[in-house]
Amino acid sequence: MKIIFATHNPGKLKEIRAILSDLGIAVIGAEEAGVDQEPLENGATFAENALLKARFVLERAKEKAWVMADDSGLCIHALNDAPGVFSSRWAGEDADAEALVPHTLEELKDVPAEKRTAWFETTVALISPEGQEWTFNGKVDGTIAFTPKGEPRPKLPYDTIFIPRNFSKTFAEMTDEEKNSLSHRGEAFRKLKYFVRKNVDLFSK
Repeated sequence: MKIIFATHNPGKLKEIRAILSDLGIAVIGAEEAGVDQEPLENGATFAENALLKARFVLERAKEKAWVMADDSGLCIHALNDAPGVFSSRWAGEDADAEALVPHTLEELKDVPAEKRTAWFETTVALISPEGQEWTFNGKVDGTIAFTPKGEPRPKLPYDTIFIPRNFSKTFAEMTDEEKNSLSHRGEAFRKLKYFVRKNVDLFSK
């Protein structure tokens, strides 16, 4: 069985292949499926954006297959839950990923440690070749560090400043296995895994 993961982000693709590795599912990225464009992410929620991305790839893939997509974001209480769905564009429409962390830390420069609480959230959308849709949500609470720590994974810059609750190191300082076991994305995709296992007949058609 094959699932297209509607992403052009190699860091995300690596994470999801690791999380789903025991299902015996081949996970390919959007480019491998023949889709080199990306949709306009104008949804108001993570679920809306995840569904937008999955539908976009389903309509354009070179062969019909199951498609999954995720939308994730960092939400900071002291910034009225920003950046949220704008996490990838937080530093400006033309800014690159490297600008996101400095911009976030600048926004938080006068915020003390006890008020730097935040959460990461992911919604995963799954669409069948016939167009049936499901969503799965994951969330992890934590705090924002004062300085970046660790080596960021490709296109996942916020990992260097997010410290999950009950831990003293950032996501970027963790191994892939550590991060996947407690991350928002790991939780959402584990829910998807459970769905696949419980509905194996759907995937064998």
